[in-house]
Amino acid sequence: MATLVAKERFDSMATPDAKTYGQEVIGFHSRQLRASLLVEESRAYWEYLRLDLPKEQRTEVAFAQRWFGSKSIARVQLLLGELSYRYDTYPDALAVLIGWQPRDPIARQNICHWHLQLSDPTYRKFTGEFFEQRRSQGVLAIDRDIVTRWLAQEFKLDWATVTLQRLASSLLTSSTSAGLCSVGVGSRTITYPKVSDEALGYWLYLLRHLSYSGSPIDNPYLRSVGLSDVTLEQRVRQLPGFAFARMSDLYDFGWQYPDLQAWAAGVLEGWGENGG
Repeated sequence: MATLVAKERFDSMATPDAKTYGQEVIGFHSRQLRASLLVEESRAYWEYLRLDLPKEQRTEVAFAQRWFGSKSIARVQLLLGELSYRYDTYPDALAVLIGWQPRDPIARQNICHWHLQLSDPTYRKFTGEFFEQRRSQGVLAIDRDIVTRWLAQEFKLDWATVTLQRLASSLLTSSTSAGLCSVGVGSRTITYPKVSDEALGYWLYLLRHLSYSGSPIDNPYLRSVGLSDVTLEQRVRQLPGFAFARMSDLYDFGWQYPDLQAWAAGVLEGWGENGG
C-alpha cells in the first residue's frame, strides 16, 4: 500500500523500493521526423519479436518474415530502430506486451500513445501540456501552422521553416492516430480518446516503478487522455488490481500486485499463451 500526496513530484527511482523500470526520456530529439505513432507496426513488433533474437539479426529476420508487410529492408531497419527505442528501453514492459499482445485496438492505441510520450519529450509536452492549455482556453482548433509556431517558440529551434512544418505535421499525425485530434485535412479539433481499463492498469503499474515528472494522479500521460484527479479516481476504483482510497489530498492506490509482470499474470485473460 502506498500513500501518495496529490500533485507533488513523484520520482519512483528515489523511493526505498529498489525495483525500477527506468525513466522517461528528457533530452530533445527529432525522431518524430522519421516515424509517427506506429500502432500497427507496434502490434507486429509485439507479435513477432522474441527476446532471444539478437538485435543484429532482427532486420534480416523481420524482412524475410514480413513483420511489416512489403516494406523495403531500409524501412524495416528504420522501424525496428524506432520500436526498439520506444519499447526495448523498458524490458519489463516489453515482456508484458509480448506476452499480452493486446487485441483491443483502443488498448493498443493507448499504449502506443503513452510509450511515444515516454520516449519523446516533444510529443509529451505537445499532447500533455500544449493541448491542455488550449482546452483550458476553450480553443480546440489546431493546425500545422499553429503547431509550427509553438515548436519554434517552445524549443527555440533555429530550423528551416520546411523542417519545422514536417515535425509539426508528424506531431499532428501521431496525435490523430492516438485519438487526440479529429481526423481531417487542415484544421483539426482537439479531443479526448477512449481509454481501455486494461491499458490504464498496465500504465499505472508501469508508472509505479518509473522515474517521471508528475504524480500518479497528475502527470502528462494521464492528463493527455482526460484522466486526472476526480476522473482518474473514478476509473481506478473500478479497475482490477487496485484498492483505491482517498482522504482529502492523500491518495492510496492499494497496489494488489507487486509489479507489472504480476499484474499481467493476475489480470490479463489468457496471459502466458504468447510467451508471457
